[in-house]
Amino acid sequence: MSTLAESVKDRLSTAGRLLSELKAEPRLDLIGRVERVGDNVATVGGLPETRLGELLLFDRLDGGEPVAGIVLTLDPDLIGCAMLGDASCIEAGNLVHGTGSVASVPVGDNLLGRIVNALGVAVDGGPEIEAAGVEPVERPAPAIVDRDFVDTALNTGLLVIDAMLPIGRGQRELIIGDRETGKTAIAIDTIINQRDTGVVCIYCAVGQKTSSVSQVIDAVRRYGAPERCIFVFAPADDPPGIQWLAPYAACTMAEYFSERGGDALLIIDDLSKHAVIYRQLSLLLRNPPGREAYPGDIFYIHSRLLERAAKLNRDRGGGSLTALPIAATEEGNLSGYIPTNLISISDGQIVLEPRLFHEGQKPAVNVGKSVSRVGGKTQSHAMRKLAENLRLEYAQFLELEIFTRFGGMVDQRTREIIEHGRRIRAVLTQPQFAPLSIAHQVALLLAIDERLLERLPLDKVSELRLKLGPWLNEHAAEPVRRINTAGELEPRTRLALVTAVGELVESLNHAGTAPAKR
Repeated sequence: MSTLAESVKDRLSTAGRLLSELKAEPRLDLIGRVERVGDNVATVGGLPETRLGELLLFDRLDGGEPVAGIVLTLDPDLIGCAMLGDASCIEAGNLVHGTGSVASVPVGDNLLGRIVNALGVAVDGGPEIEAAGVEPVERPAPAIVDRDFVDTALNTGLLVIDAMLPIGRGQRELIIGDRETGKTAIAIDTIINQRDTGVVCIYCAVGQKTSSVSQVIDAVRRYGAPERCIFVFAPADDPPGIQWLAPYAACTMAEYFSERGGDALLIIDDLSKHAVIYRQLSLLLRNPPGREAYPGDIFYIHSRLLERAAKLNRDRGGGSLTALPIAATEEGNLSGYIPTNLISISDGQIVLEPRLFHEGQKPAVNVGKSVSRVGGKTQSHAMRKLAENLRLEYAQFLELEIFTRFGGMVDQRTREIIEHGRRIRAVLTQPQFAPLSIAHQVALLLAIDERLLERLPLDKVSELRLKLGPWLNEHAAEPVRRINTAGELEPRTRLALVTAVGELVESLNHAGTAPAKR
């Protein structure tokens, strides 16, 4: 057994060799201290070089893995951070390390079909995601010279939207309405309708209940193409910093596909909760409150997010990112602070009305208050030609229907307009999880335009809509294929569709006896 002197001698004999092998390199460590912490926000001092959006690492009291925080405010002496993890193990005086890097998330094809949090970490119990790369969550929007005209439709499969409020790829269309009026249902149907289009869908849930998000995911898995979807989940029990970061992270994941020439659809559910979360963080960080206690930059945090949705030109790959943000109103008040901001940022809005919803008209879209400022240029020729008078006829019917409720005398022409309008409303009413192809929508519009539904009792219109798809696929397969591929309504195609729909109407009128096949 060696003595202490021998051990020291052996150590000294190797010290020279160890020192010669040691490579001394300068290293800069940025270290500050926590001044205050609480309610998932922290105030840090001693880091004058820190930037907005930078990630900081907070030492824990138990010596475990550091907790990340993101910088939201910069003062001359102090920094305000939102914690991205459990802040209960952090106290005033703890060391804080600057990383010099901004918040980033993994991107790539391997995220498709997965459920991830705002940091891109899988939360679905599956294997760890091998990302194609890492991109910052905050990125500048494409410049004007990098954008192109929105010229391709993004069909939702909902007749009331595709006919009267069309959406184009690269557009920002706000879905807005009171609670429990079907806003998320429209988003789900839009995702389901992209199952055969090649559009990658990213659904971002901000501050939602876990049960509600589970229903969305289950519906997409049952009716859509989940292998082409990414679900970004920031539930209500997550730290506010995570919930605030989620929409930006989801947008970065979507941009990966649009910048490579693909088409992506981003749905954010919802930005009203996102605004409330940012207000909460700002008040805790002692920022000056403004209107309704929202900070002065509340408009900017949403505009810099939604401006990233665009149709890129050929030099940038020709891809597109379409944004369908969701926002909630109180008692249908569209003039509220956050709804007004979001309406001014987006290219139009789909307004849902509680009265229509409770009357059974679903989707409960108020076509008078809704508008799409871009998508009309993207409609197919067949859809545009048949829908050009639909909105006027429907609005005229709604006015006359209100008038006739007072019991006044109604002439024959007015009765015909009302009966025709009721059938329009019945056609526009559509069950959930049943999006229609373009050809089937065109067939329904043809039935309205040719007054074929006037021969059908009103209570059988829903049955016609249910049977129309299989009937056309059997009796008018070639016209359906031509419309779905070319979007044109030639005279021969129109005649074939009118004939097929007319035969279906007759079959429903004659106790279910179907006519002989042609």
